[in-house]
Amino acid sequence: MSILVSREGQVQSDKIADMKSYLAQIVPDTRSYDGCQGIDVYFNMDNPGNMVVLQQWESRGHFDKYLQWRKETGVFAKSVSMLTGPLSTRYFERADV
Repeated sequence: MSILVSREGQVQSDKIADMKSYLAQIVPDTRSYDGCQGIDVYFNMDNPGNMVVLQQWESRGHFDKYLQWRKETGVFAKSVSMLTGPLSTRYFERADV
């Protein structure tokens, strides 16, 4: 069963343009990574530094493998360095309703 991963962070006000540019470079690799079923990035209209990344994955295992790869390649650290604080990550399963 696929999962939805919600990641939220506050981008430093002077790094918003840098973050958007960086995401434009790295998101295509995420979309093509094994198990990725989709990724969308949103910036809050009322708080431009507030960023939410919604990712759909085939499984939690697929996401965990992807995240480990991003950490090993330094992409995760570079992204987090543009935030004001910790990144919030939540995992969701679809309800059968």
